[in-house]
Amino acid sequence: MTMNLTIVEVLGRSTEGRTQPYICRGDDGEVYFVKGRSANRAGLIAEWLCAQLAERFGLPLPAYAIATVPEELIEADLTGWLHDLGAGEVFASQRVNAVDLTEIHRELVSESLRRDVIAFDWWVRNGDRNLTAKGGNPNLLWNPEGDGSLVVIDHNLAFDADFSTDDFLKVHVFADDIRTMFSDFRMRAAYVERFHAALGIWTEACDNVPESWGFVDPERTIPVGFSLTETKALLDRAFSETFWQLPL
Repeated sequence: MTMNLTIVEVLGRSTEGRTQPYICRGDDGEVYFVKGRSANRAGLIAEWLCAQLAERFGLPLPAYAIATVPEELIEADLTGWLHDLGAGEVFASQRVNAVDLTEIHRELVSESLRRDVIAFDWWVRNGDRNLTAKGGNPNLLWNPEGDGSLVVIDHNLAFDADFSTDDFLKVHVFADDIRTMFSDFRMRAAYVERFHAALGIWTEACDNVPESWGFVDPERTIPVGFSLTETKALLDRAFSETFWQLPL
């Protein structure tokens, strides 16, 4: 995690993903995929909270930061191209040498890491990691260097009120591992400990959510309606038996 990052240059925009993040350079010289207005405020909060939790949980994430886009950078754009970025606080994920994960790469991911991704996505109700023989977008990357490694990205749709258990079981990129993992009582106990440890960052993560993300409008008169209390209650369900119950 990087703090106090300022965006100094916009290099382009991704054509992939719902939010189509901007490709920017930070004042540290590194290149980042940056989500701003196009991700909406609730999505930015979810992205930040999940990044903090996932890092503590042990998932392999790129370096990330709450960055600042200066007003003058947006004002210098006379075409409106940067409208979906916006000035102020944004979420930045450092660019890594990786490609989109495909079915070929899926078989190269270790069993333990596949199950970590499943457990975390189930915990935060992230239904946006789908890949079947018919296609999909797992929002995962594969770094081909060495023996290859998984890179986990994109949590802006986590904490989904419309999360579908049926869809998760059918189309999650690692769906084939789900039922076996959930039936292993020793594994479940180990994950409960890891969830508890990850929540050790919760208060700090919430305290660092930018105030501006709590409002829809720049004047900060319309609340986003993202409840940190309700989100914490959602995460706390991991400590109940019902968390591990799947439909037959």
